[in-house]
Amino acid sequence: MKLLAHYYAVADLFDYPDLEYPQRVRKVIDLLDGNYPEAVAELERFQELLPAQELRTMQELFTRSFDVQAATTLDIGYVMFGDDYKRGELLANLNREHLAAKNDCGRELADHLPNILRLLAKVKDKDFADELVQEIIAPALSMMISEFSPDRVEKKNEAYKKHYKTLIELPTTEQDVATFYQFSLRGLREVLKRDFEFEEKTMSLPTSDFLQSVIKENEIEVKADTTCFQNSCS
Repeated sequence: MKLLAHYYAVADLFDYPDLEYPQRVRKVIDLLDGNYPEAVAELERFQELLPAQELRTMQELFTRSFDVQAATTLDIGYVMFGDDYKRGELLANLNREHLAAKNDCGRELADHLPNILRLLAKVKDKDFADELVQEIIAPALSMMISEFSPDRVEKKNEAYKKHYKTLIELPTTEQDVATFYQFSLRGLREVLKRDFEFEEKTMSLPTSDFLQSVIKENEIEVKADTTCFQNSCS
């Protein structure tokens, strides 16, 4: 089986940024240089846009991309299945694999992308690795990358404007910087393409589309605010 240890380092791209984050990005690029030219090109663009001297901005962009008012989520089981029972099955199976590989998931769930990549670096079962990439990681990545398209970003912004005005402000006025995590995701996809043979799948929207869940959250909050207002006036 082809050695997959480099995925342990690649996982660092998707951890919450700290002061050492820019150095880790450079380390990943250097590690892949020579064997993964397409991936390196994407990651060089990612590094170029990275506000390396501004820790707070790096952290805000990460949060905007993957957490609060997110373009997508790093929990790829949710990307694939939403709140469907299938995600529960995936989490249960992944938990067993993490435990068997002695892969510490920390405070994140078993389907969190960095945890999945570090698991991939440790597994010795080729069939399992192939299936994990073919059926879960690769299609989820395609869906995540699509969420950074301008029209999807604009729809999310509109969904948040009514109730999350304090979060709508970007830490940068440059659109490329605001969505630059797409280049790290694209870089990962290129690495996977080189290491694994898989077909690009045209995926339908997940059971609980991420954008729809944002809109639904807003609708729930509106109802809650209305009920609270009516009760206070009665």
